Amino acid sequence: MRAVVGHQFGGIDDLRLEDVPPPPLAPGTIRITVHAAGVSFANLLFIAGKHQNRPSLPFIPGTEVAGIVTEIAPDVATSLRIGDRVCAGLPSGGFATEAIVDADNVFAIPDSLSFAGATLFPTIYATAYAGLTWRANLKAGETLLVHGAAGASGLAAVEIGRALGARVIATAGGDHKLDAARRFGADHAIDYKRQDFREAVLEITNGRGADVVFDPVGGDVFDNSLRCIAPLGRILPIGFASGRIPQVPANIVLVKNLTVIGFYWGFYMAWGKSRADAALRGQVRTLFAELFALYEARKIRAPVDQTLPLAQFAEALRRVEQRQVIGKTALAPGDPA
Repeated sequence: MRAVVGHQFGGIDDLRLEDVPPPPLAPGTIRITVHAAGVSFANLLFIAGKHQNRPSLPFIPGTEVAGIVTEIAPDVATSLRIGDRVCAGLPSGGFATEAIVDADNVFAIPDSLSFAGATLFPTIYATAYAGLTWRANLKAGETLLVHGAAGASGLAAVEIGRALGARVIATAGGDHKLDAARRFGADHAIDYKRQDFREAVLEITNGRGADVVFDPVGGDVFDNSLRCIAPLGRILPIGFASGRIPQVPANIVLVKNLTVIGFYWGFYMAWGKSRADAALRGQVRTLFAELFALYEARKIRAPVDQTLPLAQFAEALRRVEQRQVIGKTALAPGDPA
């Protein structure tokens, strides 16, 4: 099969497109012919060896795939069948023409959902939905502040927040990204390059602040979010795209009665373990059913910025690295170009 392979940790230029043997079908797994693989900022951390899910060498990046089921291990009890259209989350191996995935992490997708659009569900929508509902307990009528609101994670949080009935304040850089945030449901959009988002949030909320903050950025953004969050607010750090992991000032947490809530979706997918935690599987299955229902009700739209052939993986990764993407970029491993 064809795959993007890293033989050492480093940058995009250290990756190569190679012919490699197909991975063997292990017990408890499903083989998928990959029609689309999601490209994300987390891939860049993975390639550099800086992600919490650190692979052994050599490695194939890619944690979000969509495609066709082609083989099911004999011990797997599932309603899925050969030929089904699915999406799947996996700790690595997605940038390839085939992938082997734990059967618990493979989900049938609606016929109306494209393969490229489906790559948003295994980690991006799942993180936004589970983080905002399971962990942050976002309620209708509350104010949600979303940072990085034009990227895949941010736009997903904007859509989910709107679907849950929250008032959504989005931050992004530049008119093009602000327009995207508004199109996907933001009630207010703040250009952090032109104004202090802390002051803008406090003005919009009449000095009260946001009830919930969805933060994939970290660094100074996290620090300033603590100063425009409402009493009893919840801040949800889901990544550190800024490159700096912030420290939590306990005095602010104490005075405002804040809750800082860590959220790593890989825990629910049991990445790094031999099998998924059985106690969580029903909860995860229900979450995906709810997400697909939201999609079919047109409350989330699975925005894809661009789909490129597998051979153009470097261009796709650089577009993400340079923050040029609105929504999701995907690779199409089935395209020989």
